[in-house]
Amino acid sequence: MLAPDLDGRTALVTGSARGVGRELCLSLADCGASVAVHYHASEDAAAEAARDAIDAGAPDVTTVQGDVTDPEGVDGVFAAAEDALGTVDVLVNNVGDFDPRHWEALSLADWNRVLDTNLTATYLASKRALDGMRAQEWGRIVNVGYASAERGMVSPKNFPYFVAKQGVLMFTRMLAADTQDDGVTVNAVSPYVVENSEEFPEDLPRDRPAAFEDVAQAVRFFCDEGSEYVSGENVEVDGGWLPEDV
Repeated sequence: MLAPDLDGRTALVTGSARGVGRELCLSLADCGASVAVHYHASEDAAAEAARDAIDAGAPDVTTVQGDVTDPEGVDGVFAAAEDALGTVDVLVNNVGDFDPRHWEALSLADWNRVLDTNLTATYLASKRALDGMRAQEWGRIVNVGYASAERGMVSPKNFPYFVAKQGVLMFTRMLAADTQDDGVTVNAVSPYVVENSEEFPEDLPRDRPAAFEDVAQAVRFFCDEGSEYVSGENVEVDGGWLPEDV
């Protein structure tokens, strides 16, 4: 298992009370980082994740609440994390809703929710994180994408999710170029079906979904000190999956 030395670093994973975000947070705690467990409404789950992060090895842990699709909410999340743990050195943009319905069945509110939680939240959190990262000339931003999004995957179902994830990958490449002289790297990790998914397709690559550890391994690589020359990249954690319509 790749385990970067994150002693003395602070990590914030958005949407880390449950699911993939929780496991990524625990993985970074296991590498020695102090972690901020972010939640919007799942206060009890965030408190439990924070206890687990201490058990995993985090020297210090806090929980931070806020709506990361809102600029004031993002500022509140970072202010709380910084007050408790110091500058956020590692940001993992994990928050992102999806809606599997046909696009014509979606209301404007549904459309905006998917775009905002996936793309706007990534933009806002990254912009706020760069304040501290640029000041100290070190930082790691990892955005969670979706496998095959950069190959132009489209479907009438879940369409705004695919649009948002393509935007996340474009944003990743742009921000990597814009921070190349700042000591900051910006990369993406794009899973396909993960072990906590509600439904599984019949033909999964390698006959299984991605384990949390599969995703965490890629995130840890981008957080490692030795990966400082790798920026603007996207690792697809999909077992070799290629949809037929791409």
